[in-house]
Amino acid sequence: MPTVVERVEPDVLPDERTALVQFLDYFRDSLELKTDGLTDAQSATASCPPSILTITGLVRHMAEVERHWFQLVMAGRDTPRLYWDVDGHPDGDFDLVTDTTSLADAVAEWRHEIAVSSGITAAIASLDTVSVRQDWGRSVNLRWVLVHMIEEYARHCGHADLLRERIDGVVGD
Repeated sequence: MPTVVERVEPDVLPDERTALVQFLDYFRDSLELKTDGLTDAQSATASCPPSILTITGLVRHMAEVERHWFQLVMAGRDTPRLYWDVDGHPDGDFDLVTDTTSLADAVAEWRHEIAVSSGITAAIASLDTVSVRQDWGRSVNLRWVLVHMIEEYARHCGHADLLRERIDGVVGD
């Protein structure tokens, strides 16, 4: 099922907050474009075993990352993990993907997490607002989280480019 996503180029003369949010949205849309037209089996294909990296795994991983940084760290919510647990499946977002794992369901869950993250971001008045919870023993501010999320998406969009090219030869930016 093809996705219907229109990737919007970020403004070229924005203020800082607008730039960060627009670039984050741009990379979110870029990852979704990499899922376009793939079957569940294709999206569960690892590029080069023994790596377990798959497009479905990347989407599930980014749902976890969205939930962690915005809900848990910035908003201080007690949110359970979506796909993994430290004891049983520390890489469950990736290693529990099979050729019957629904890519559409993973994308829907990820998009839900993005909507929640976007709401949290919009409700925070200042980029200097410090997180409610610490991560790895450190407090961070919203600016840091947005920059980190852009970095995380940019890296994983590169992975998705390579995976997609390996699956069906589709390339793009």
